[in-house]
Amino acid sequence: MSFALIRSIAVTGPLIALATMGMGSLSLLVSLFDSSGRAQHSVARAWARMLLAVFRVRVTLEGLEKINPERSYVFASNHLSYVDTPVVLGFIPAQFRFLAKQSLFSVPFLGYHLKRAGHISVPRENARASVRVMGEAARLLRESTASILVFPEGERTGGELQEFKEGAAYIAIKAGAPIVPLAVRGTRAILPVHTLTVRGGPVRLTVGDPIPTQGLTLRDRQRLTAQVRARIAEMLDPPIAAARE
Repeated sequence: MSFALIRSIAVTGPLIALATMGMGSLSLLVSLFDSSGRAQHSVARAWARMLLAVFRVRVTLEGLEKINPERSYVFASNHLSYVDTPVVLGFIPAQFRFLAKQSLFSVPFLGYHLKRAGHISVPRENARASVRVMGEAARLLRESTASILVFPEGERTGGELQEFKEGAAYIAIKAGAPIVPLAVRGTRAILPVHTLTVRGGPVRLTVGDPIPTQGLTLRDRQRLTAQVRARIAEMLDPPIAAARE
């Protein structure tokens, strides 16, 4: 058994559990006094930064000035690791709501927290219901200053950018909200797929120029999806590799 794995099990694991239970309890508490979800988001952002500190992750940001914290966006990011979400949540100054798979809402404590925070359940096995959920996400963007984070690849990858699903473009067009490409580097080396070993290291998060969607219709979603993917590919050029930067 490697030293890195021993450290992950003996040190990192308990710290993650303590941070999650403590901040989760605080989030539930503040939700009793704030139905907007803003206070819970602040707690979630603090939790994300705690996790990154435990993981010994050093985040470098590029392009943050391109977004307005008071606007609603659809953020579309490549997906390398479970660490991607804390990186975006902890360092992008926006009020996030997430599209989470339906099974997570059945997990004790976690499911209740997700519902109280206003996150949206996605029934992946039911295409028609998934379309209704995307419509609900678009309505949320139109009626509030919340933003949505989507990983268009649909799952974590081995490092090469995969084809994008059209959900992010669908939501952005329906909401009339800009879609913002995000490029994440380095998280796969922090926590690779199919492993419990956590290694500290550098992570770079690059924010691309927001792509407006005014005047677009749902018939344009394939073209918009290809445009977003091309922007992220440019920001990842030269292509990301398994090795840390």
